[in-house]
Order: sequence, then structure tokens, then C-alpha cells
Amino acid sequence: MINKLAFVSPKAQLGENVVVDQFSSIYEDVIIGKNTKIHPNVVIYPGTRIGEGCEIYPGAVIGADPQDLKFEGEYTTTEIGNNTIIRECVTIHRGTKDREKTVVGDNCLIMGYVHIAHDCIIGNHVILANYVGLSGHNIIEDYAILEGKVGTQQFIRVGAHAFVAGASLIRKNVPPYVRVAREPLTYAGINAIGLRRRGMTDDQIRNVEDIYRLLFVQNNNISNGVAAIKADIPECPEKKLVLDFIADSDKGIIRGPL
Repeated sequence: MINKLAFVSPKAQLGENVVVDQFSSIYEDVIIGKNTKIHPNVVIYPGTRIGEGCEIYPGAVIGADPQDLKFEGEYTTTEIGNNTIIRECVTIHRGTKDREKTVVGDNCLIMGYVHIAHDCIIGNHVILANYVGLSGHNIIEDYAILEGKVGTQQFIRVGAHAFVAGASLIRKNVPPYVRVAREPLTYAGINAIGLRRRGMTDDQIRNVEDIYRLLFVQNNNISNGVAAIKADIPECPEKKLVLDFIADSDKGIIRGPL
């Protein structure tokens, strides 16, 4: 149902049972999947792709041009997965020539006043709490949670199942499974509660605990910690995920406890 006070371009494609409330604007080259609800005063710009079963609340702006002086008007997209909730006044900017798209995955909760900059890649089941600000080119992996007022530098990566405490500043990569807090951002333990909620067994959680004990507690630098993990931890998916993440973090990861 399209309210008569909404603007929907005839060149936009809307699926079955899409609701567009009054004073929202949907421009050409927008695709919206079935059963998605667009609340009042939402603006959705060209090149935006929104999946099924989403809900977008008032004041959100999706697919606007990136805030990047290198942007030259190239064709890029903004892609939102299925069953994602985007709350009030969220801004999500389309990509640049770097990745050519900005992506938010399935089953995410993007709370009020969050900003997701150009070329960010957000995984599935991610929660970004109120006032989170993501700079360009960030990667936030599946099931990560960033509490309110977290800010990031460009090209930051937050690993799967990580938990970042509120008002944190992320300047280096945050590896999978951990909780981080304080200033500068520091390892504060593993995200055991979150891992149990997502079905990890006690053995898997012990593997994660052992990995980070070697990495951050028993060794005085990352290189020694990685060597100890390779030598002492049996092969398992958790070990591979952490070691691969560290190997790909050419700008380093967050520090261990002081």
C-alpha cells in the first residue's frame, strides 16, 4: 500500500505487500522486497536494494551519495538484506569505486541515529546500537554487537561474535569472539554469554578461552601469542577463524589487558 502523500518513482520496483507511508520518497532504480514497511519521512535514493520483511522507521536516509571527496559520481549501490530493522534517522551511504557498494546483511538491528558510511560491509545478525558511527570501508562480521556511541576509523574490521562496549573508539581490528572496552580499546574477556546464546558448546567456548589466554594473557606480544596458539591449541574452527583474522589484520588488532 502506497500512501497518496508519498512519492514513489514509476521506475522503482516494489514487491508484494510493501507499505510506504506518507511523505516518504522512493526514487528510480530502487528495488524493495515483499512485506517491507517504509514509515513516514524516509528517503530512499537510486541504486538501493532492500530485501524482504524489512522495516525502516521515520527520518532514515538510505543510499545517499558518500561523504568522500574522491567520489566522482560512479554508479554504486546500497544493499540491505532480509528482515533487517532500520530505526529512526539512520543514514546509510552508497559505495564508491573501492567496493562499489555498501551492504547491510540479513536480520540486523540498526538503532536510531546510526551512520553507516560508504563501502561498509555489515554481516548478518549484527546489532548497531544508538549513535554508532561507522567510517568508510569498515567490515562488521556476523553477530557482532556494537553498543551505543561507538565510533570507528576507516578500514576497521570487527570479527564475528565480538562485543564492543558503549562509547568505545575503534582504531584497530577487533578479533572474533571477544569483549572489548576501555580507552584505548582493550581485551576484556571472551563474549561467553553471546556464544552460548548462539549455540556454541562448552568445549567450543573453552577453545576460545584457551586461544585468548595464550594470545593476550600469557604472552607479551601478538607474535608470541600466535606461535603459542599454533603449537598448543588442537585444530578446530575457532582456532582457524582467529588465526586467519589476525593474519589478515595488517594494521594490527586491539591490545591485551594492561
